[in-house]
Amino acid sequence: MRSFFHLAYNVRDLDEARRFYGGVLGCREGRSAPTWVDFDFFGHEISLHLGDPFPVANTGRVGEHLVPMPHLGVALELSDWRSLADRLRGENLQFVLAPMVRFEGEPGEQWTMFFLDPSGNPIEIKGFRSLEQLFDRT
Repeated sequence: MRSFFHLAYNVRDLDEARRFYGGVLGCREGRSAPTWVDFDFFGHEISLHLGDPFPVANTGRVGEHLVPMPHLGVALELSDWRSLADRLRGENLQFVLAPMVRFEGEPGEQWTMFFLDPSGNPIEIKGFRSLEQLFDRT
């Protein structure tokens, strides 16, 4: 069975969201209307609607770090993750959690980075040597 996730959430400004998701992250824009816009978020569909973003707090404990909750994200092959991390550094993106490896040498070893979109919605991008590792137990 092949599937794609769809996630709809609020942003404060569609033009700002277009610049960030399309320009900074490199996501292809899809359908839109005056109050929302869709993006191909690394092969999945996100729908950004005008409104108040959900409340966020750094309450998710992962290892020694508290990460923003709730958050959305995607898992990439490590080479794609590294390319994106380099591009985001080049954009001088402010990271909540700068690109790093965690659980090194353990099952579930992964690279991660957290950042916020212009409306404050947290995004995590994970990288794995192989996406088969995604569900390895840590």
